[in-house]
Amino acid sequence: MDRETAVALVKEWVQGESLRRHLRTVEEAMRAMSAARGLPPSAPPGQDSVEGWGLVGLLHDFDFERHPTKEEHPFKGVEELRRRGFPENWCRAILGHAEYSDIPRDSDLAKTLFACDDLCGFLTAVALVRPSKKIAEVEVRSVLKKLKDKAFARNVSREEIEKGIAELGAGREAHIGAVLKALQDSAPRWEGVPPL
Repeated sequence: MDRETAVALVKEWVQGESLRRHLRTVEEAMRAMSAARGLPPSAPPGQDSVEGWGLVGLLHDFDFERHPTKEEHPFKGVEELRRRGFPENWCRAILGHAEYSDIPRDSDLAKTLFACDDLCGFLTAVALVRPSKKIAEVEVRSVLKKLKDKAFARNVSREEIEKGIAELGAGREAHIGAVLKALQDSAPRWEGVPPL
């Protein structure tokens, strides 16, 4: 599956702009994390690459609108991805991002997806309360402060953010900074462009 096919799948399954935006932000974070690890830009399907990690980020929640329950998400989406020949290790990473799936996050890809998912949502929330609503104005210290405020973005699990960072073995500020930089670096490409 290439990005064009993945985007078509997202457009078919996801109507909400906020979910499309979330999928794109996680894709950008995953691309940046894989590039920082020195992965090649592309590789055969199922092998670690910037493109492959990006596709996993883009598709990790594509089934959520149709199947929002814990009984169905992300299981139904992964069924569709398997039907389309999506590599099994990529499917396992998507399954593993749901804590309740009981699928271990036993690859760097799976750990990184889990560590980026809720954090991307939180960073977006922090940006949206800025006067400009721009991610470029968000700083790590403001993110750390907002993480302590339990009333802010209360639907985002601080526990999962912290667990993801710990599983990845990354420093807290370093990981938040790296994901924030990924979103800031990619923001100019998406300014004024509808999400997918």
